[in-house]
Amino acid sequence: MTLEHNYYNTSLASDSGSLKYDTNKAHYVSVTGIIVKDGKFLIAKRAPQEKAFPNRWTVPGGKVEMKDYSNRPKDSHDAWYNIFEHTLIREISEETSLKIKNIRYLTNCVFIRPDNVPAVVVSLFADYDSGDVKLCSALTEHKWVDLAEAKKFDLISGIFEELEMVNNILKGSSVSEWKKQQ
Repeated sequence: MTLEHNYYNTSLASDSGSLKYDTNKAHYVSVTGIIVKDGKFLIAKRAPQEKAFPNRWTVPGGKVEMKDYSNRPKDSHDAWYNIFEHTLIREISEETSLKIKNIRYLTNCVFIRPDNVPAVVVSLFADYDSGDVKLCSALTEHKWVDLAEAKKFDLISGIFEELEMVNNILKGSSVSEWKKQQ
């Protein structure tokens, strides 16, 4: 079945007809990954042409796509598992050419993009495994930073607090949920 979608309509057109589509429940789903290497975090600057947060510093990541699961066998009879992890591995590779390992959940958020599409972001963190940073065209610069250095960059709102959370986890502190920096 081929699906086509217009975000401002309430239905999906498909080979087999029209499906009901509730725009109130429709979201992009994205993952981001804080990569940890030698006690530092990889941040990157988004290109000026990016729709959301142009010229702001962030961590690598991107949207979940059907190719992240549809071309491989289901993990159970009905479903694919570890889609966020597979997506993050793909996105980190595409955006930075790095390989990562030990992917773990951190937090999540929702924001409304400039085109009015809501986006759910699942924030993960992982250890650097191998490779040299080679950025894709969506990113223009990168830095490996500690927390003190990260404060000097124009980070997307909330990213610093996520870096802080990972830093605390790595130090063995208990972290329950994202909190705005005071």
